[in-house]
Amino acid sequence: MSVLTAYAKRLAASALLLVLASCSTTDIASVEEPKAAPLTGETNDPAPGFESVKAGSEEDFILNVGRRIYFTQDSAKLDTVAMTTLDNQAAWLSRNPTWLIKLQGFADDSGSESKMRTLSQQRADAVMAYLASKGVGTDRMWAKGYGADREVRDCTDRSCKVQNRRVVANLRTERDAT
Repeated sequence: MSVLTAYAKRLAASALLLVLASCSTTDIASVEEPKAAPLTGETNDPAPGFESVKAGSEEDFILNVGRRIYFTQDSAKLDTVAMTTLDNQAAWLSRNPTWLIKLQGFADDSGSESKMRTLSQQRADAVMAYLASKGVGTDRMWAKGYGADREVRDCTDRSCKVQNRRVVANLRTERDAT
């Protein structure tokens, strides 16, 4: 009798699995996920889910302009890639004059705390000076160096540490405490 009960349980479990397997999630997915805009194959096609980013919004700045500037170790010198990003930021800020910008400088842990704090401030100041040279009013910007306090990654290899040597441009609608 117990062999027959075990067989019946297995048969019922198999039937339940077949019923569940025949269910489709296509209808649920079409309700939950937005339809992707048709892509043209161009480099500047919007990322799926970001087709309706409003021009002049914070999302527009982050996605279409870029808000991070990277530096080499122990340097606050802007390279050509940084200047290109900053040129784009300056142009965007000129088109969107209501935004203020907080420039946050960071460093890795390759020196003393005071040295890294000073270097991160120099990086933020370099970015601010470059944006000012491109016509962004200094009354719209402020810079703060944080040293190695806010690492993106805590790591030892060079390719990872470079992510911590940065200035991040954060848009604001009003000045906040630095």
